[in-house]
Amino acid sequence: MTTHDELAGIVGLFGALTREELTEVRSELAFRRGRESPPDPSAVEAALEAYALVEHEGLLVAGPAAFPTLPPEATDLPHIVDVPEREPDREELGERVREELLAAVGGEDPETVRELSYDLEAWAPVDASDVRSRLEAEVEKS
Repeated sequence: MTTHDELAGIVGLFGALTREELTEVRSELAFRRGRESPPDPSAVEAALEAYALVEHEGLLVAGPAAFPTLPPEATDLPHIVDVPEREPDREELGERVREELLAAVGGEDPETVRELSYDLEAWAPVDASDVRSRLEAEVEKS
């Protein structure tokens, strides 16, 4: 089992990965650990829901809620798996996540949205104060 932070660490090791590339990298990592079963795709979906990974334009990147950690045997992966170097635009990514958080205001978990807004500002050069302002307005309406 790979944690959200380990998935973010793997993705961060490469800068960004497609879903297919991440599956290939995770398969290689499993092989190095002596396991032959394919990686569980639900782990990636869970990491996306938790904002440990963010998907943008077909690429996965370590997200604002991640504390990227490399799993054992992962440091050599860039030398084993052929993936082009990528450096996604952090501001563009941040704006996309900010828009998602704005859309989540009024949902089930306002405290998580608030925390993510601060994580987002530390992760990308964006201002997410409008997310917190909208959260406060929702609380006042209640």
